[in-house]
Amino acid sequence: MTILEELKELHYDNPQPFMIHGPRVLTFDQIRKETTVDLHSVCPGDVVALIGDFDPKSIHTMLKLVDHKCILVPLTADTRPSHSYFFAAARVNAVIEGDRKEIVAPAKQQHPLLDKLREQGHSGLVLFSSGTTGQPKAILHDFESFLIRYRTPRPALRTLNFLLFDHIGGINTLLHTLYNRGVVVIPTERTPEAVLKELDQHEVELLPTTPTFLRMLLMSGLLTYQPPRTLRTITYGTERMDQPTLDQLCMLLPDVDFRQTYGMSELGILRTKSEARESLWMEIGGEGVSIRVKDGLLHIHAQHRMLGYLNAPSPFDEEGWYNTKDLVEAKADRWIRIVGRTSDVISVGGLKVLPQEIERIALLYPGVMHAKAEGIDNPITGQHIELTCEPTKGAQLDRKAIRNHMLASIARAFVPHRIKIGKIQVGHRFKKM
Repeated sequence: MTILEELKELHYDNPQPFMIHGPRVLTFDQIRKETTVDLHSVCPGDVVALIGDFDPKSIHTMLKLVDHKCILVPLTADTRPSHSYFFAAARVNAVIEGDRKEIVAPAKQQHPLLDKLREQGHSGLVLFSSGTTGQPKAILHDFESFLIRYRTPRPALRTLNFLLFDHIGGINTLLHTLYNRGVVVIPTERTPEAVLKELDQHEVELLPTTPTFLRMLLMSGLLTYQPPRTLRTITYGTERMDQPTLDQLCMLLPDVDFRQTYGMSELGILRTKSEARESLWMEIGGEGVSIRVKDGLLHIHAQHRMLGYLNAPSPFDEEGWYNTKDLVEAKADRWIRIVGRTSDVISVGGLKVLPQEIERIALLYPGVMHAKAEGIDNPITGQHIELTCEPTKGAQLDRKAIRNHMLASIARAFVPHRIKIGKIQVGHRFKKM
């Protein structure tokens, strides 16, 4: 049975729509019948880049490519400057965008992992890491294995699919909603004003998003007089949340449950349980998932993991454990709290600190919306710290006052050598760059 046939059977007696996309309210059957680009020249085993979003045409094309046993590379227009790199790293044969199809490499390019999928007659999925430390890695999944987790029925809330088409979190939301007959709302814009409007207009119950966007939402001031009426749960992940932001959100939205998620493109989205709505401690588990903390680092063993990288060595050890490089604290043999990443550690004169700790203190200063701390090479101390603070709308920040605030809150060695006031770049996935 194809995935389109499987989903048709799941939705055949479903009276509610599956998708709200701008003015269009669509059942799954309407999406299934959406016209798509002609795929006659695309062959099973081809690697196909699909540039789109969570719109009816892109979703239908994606499902057709999976049924056609292609290896899918979902991309967005926002990353167009990097597309040539993505095409080369994933060994792309064809590119589809809207009604346009382009064959970029008529012959299939060889790679042991791709060849294995082709021999098995399986479809595949290629996702790219965020590339914050070096070039993005091309992460290959067997789509047949990837789908297994979604076939276990679970509750589906009316969800705003905030995360993007090229992000594992966005694909997770789509597939979870499809397989559990839920309703997904596709935002017309991903701004605080537009998202709050859509939450109320479409009676959204679940908002999966990022800490950076939640900070933008908080600092917009809109939550004070425009709290979402029907929102029951906010899930946040993809980057570390800071406690001051979570505390303020919990105070402003007392009826909303806040849950931390954890996942990565290599392992998928894992099941988590937050200790409390206002807590950053969580439990990670789920069927086929084991965790361990070794030398302060989180290691995960997951049954439904990626096959490997197409442009880098395998990161798994001989027993199949994956070192996430996340520094964690653990308690009571259950709960863990992420405190940073090994690649982020700043060393000043032999003393080590995480930038997240510097940023946490900076965010306590009135009028700071975003903060970013970086370690800069220094010939004397090894590194020194530079801090950028982005003010909230209308706020006037004073460098000397921020420096005094830092001096009163942290060891002198970790007080930023330089403090800048300016805008902090946020990537298309709503994470700090």
